[in-house]
Amino acid sequence: MAGHGAEEHPHGADRLCEAGDRVYSRAVRRGRVSRLDAEPVPCLLDLALLHPDPDDMAWLVPTSPQEVMTRLLHGLYDEVSASRQRMGSAVAAFEWYAGLGGPAPGTVAGEGVGVAIRVLDGASRIQAALDEATEACTTEVLTVQPGGIRREHELSEGLHRALALRGRGVRMRDLYNHVARHGQGLLNYLELMGDAVEARTLDEVIDRLILFDRTVAFIPANADRTMALELRHPALVGYLGTVFERLWRLAAPLTAPLPDTRIEGVSHREQSIAALLAEGHQDAVIAERLGISVRTCRAHIARLSETLGAASRTQLGVRIAQVGLDVPLGADAVQPSGSTIPERPMR
Repeated sequence: MAGHGAEEHPHGADRLCEAGDRVYSRAVRRGRVSRLDAEPVPCLLDLALLHPDPDDMAWLVPTSPQEVMTRLLHGLYDEVSASRQRMGSAVAAFEWYAGLGGPAPGTVAGEGVGVAIRVLDGASRIQAALDEATEACTTEVLTVQPGGIRREHELSEGLHRALALRGRGVRMRDLYNHVARHGQGLLNYLELMGDAVEARTLDEVIDRLILFDRTVAFIPANADRTMALELRHPALVGYLGTVFERLWRLAAPLTAPLPDTRIEGVSHREQSIAALLAEGHQDAVIAERLGISVRTCRAHIARLSETLGAASRTQLGVRIAQVGLDVPLGADAVQPSGSTIPERPMR
């Protein structure tokens, strides 16, 4: 049956065929469907969306939509994690090869390594390149803004660029850490920009990324962001666009409430911290990845220990695994909402 389903119904659980959608919907509404009704759609059995009723083998019962969604989101999370690692390797490789030779033909010494990739050294050169890309942008700007709450003075510094883009009809989408939700300045900024921008949040995002019109991208080139890479190679820019879209799909609209966690008394952030603790990360690393201070991170860990009845970090790790908090939170079903253009993007 598996082969038959794969041949005539080549799809996954996230995009059912018309017949499969009809039968699965009926099963969810009624609690079960007969095997006879399900014969035309073997894909539902192949995808484990239907399974035999143990009380009556002539009937099939549906897997709950919540369980199906969790399964899909875990798969997407794995894909995004792998993409982040591959992107880091790709950038490192470009930097390595870029340093092997001298300037490419037609470039000025010290100006980078040609059109495909350019090293920008210093805040003024970075800002000049960003201003140039902003002026040339005609369609969309995609940004990833890691870290914590966005300060109002930082947002106001880039307001003129955002307004100029909005005036030309450019669409803007931004990704932030969940902690950015607590900054009133960002909410005020989104209200000011209106429909021109959308913003979503995740527990963790990649390092800063700014992508203009899917033709030029900017990423930090060192830890303190005093250097940046300007990327124009179509393959690399396209890859970064794909990474952004997958993260965007996992993210929740900034103005929408975060979903409830799986354990009563455990907050959404504490569940994210629990998953990172289970991976063996230290407090400072967890704090950086979630955009919070180490002190705040430790306060959450203390509350998590109290909630789970753990007297030590070792016992906390055991309790996290026992109650199922060691699985990273995936994104929840999202609906489009609001974004921003970077304030001082590479700073």
